[in-house]
Amino acid sequence: MDEKLVLRDEPLTRGNGGKPHWAEFCYRTGGETVYVCSRYPNGVTEAQYRKIMAGSPKAKGWGWRTMRRNPGVYVKGRIRHPDHATITLHGWHRVVMNTEGQSKAMRNVAFLD
Repeated sequence: MDEKLVLRDEPLTRGNGGKPHWAEFCYRTGGETVYVCSRYPNGVTEAQYRKIMAGSPKAKGWGWRTMRRNPGVYVKGRIRHPDHATITLHGWHRVVMNTEGQSKAMRNVAFLD
């Protein structure tokens, strides 16, 4: 990996408005470029973004930022979150989405935060 592309103190979020984990070192690869703002927190594609810009002059002031949807994500170093103790990962580890809530065993369990 290109060391120039390693990000420091990077938030890791599902995009649902929850509290992010924070990775001391993060590397992302691949994925789809999307444009994100408070009105479109899950992002819109380039074509959707252009349509929004053409249809609303105020859209330029919505605080857009370019992000990658569904990239490969790798982290190392200290991983922090307000709900648990900080862990330290030695070497690069791939980050995957937690899918426990999708299992049959969890169908009658509600997670309330």
